[in-house]
Amino acid sequence: MGGDNNQKKNKKKRDRSDEKVVTNEESQKQQQGNGNPSKKKKSQESYPFGNYKNYYGYRISHDMDEDPRLKVMKRAWFEGKDCLDIGCNSGIMTIHIAKKFGCRSILGVDIDSSRIEDAYWHLRKFDRTQNSAKPSKKKSSSSADLSRIVSFQKENFVKTQHLQDNCYDTILCLSVTKWVHLNWGDDGLITLFSKIWQLLTPGGIFVMEPQPWKSYENNRRVSETTAMNYRNIVLRPDRFQEILLDKIGFRTVEDVTSRLSGASKGFDRQILAFQK
Repeated sequence: MGGDNNQKKNKKKRDRSDEKVVTNEESQKQQQGNGNPSKKKKSQESYPFGNYKNYYGYRISHDMDEDPRLKVMKRAWFEGKDCLDIGCNSGIMTIHIAKKFGCRSILGVDIDSSRIEDAYWHLRKFDRTQNSAKPSKKKSSSSADLSRIVSFQKENFVKTQHLQDNCYDTILCLSVTKWVHLNWGDDGLITLFSKIWQLLTPGGIFVMEPQPWKSYENNRRVSETTAMNYRNIVLRPDRFQEILLDKIGFRTVEDVTSRLSGASKGFDRQILAFQK
């Protein structure tokens, strides 16, 4: 009897031990599958193309009426013109340019389909707001039928062939060059500039807001591709003017940065207007 009781006790101990092993194994599998929650969250929130959600929330503080960059834009660049906004994100800047300056048309393109969905959401919201604000008054030409003027399209501008038959009077590339550069290297940057020049009509305007080299350093590790390209970049941002004027073929450049005021910290970047 005593021997039987001892065997039962030993068996129970082994069972408990086995349960602990299974539990530990399952726990390890769960940890391997789930990973560190904070790391997983960080990975999910990584934006290797600069396609941040709520991007304009970072750039425009609550006490601002509009994006400070609109103050340096010239009406002559947009009024009655066909325009293209490369890397439009959620489309807020695209919509405000159309409204403020009276574009004939403006197309915003972005690599992220989610940002394009956001852009159309903002466009619908803006139209509803405009229609409900002054129901008894005739809408001004700058705000009427924005949905006919503004459109959005998912495109990888560096790779796409869908726009090659189009022509534009003004092309915007605001805080985009770094992301093209980090993801496609010097060749991708030259492709970007060359395509812009080809798509512009004679006398057309290219408005560029390049990020400084320090900004590259801060974002170089968002992916393996960006880390590799960062190490191999030769054409740094301080050479962009030279490249656009001497290599690509733009005739003139105007630095409008001096008129920029009220930009959020870290977003007080140079804004240049090149003419074809």
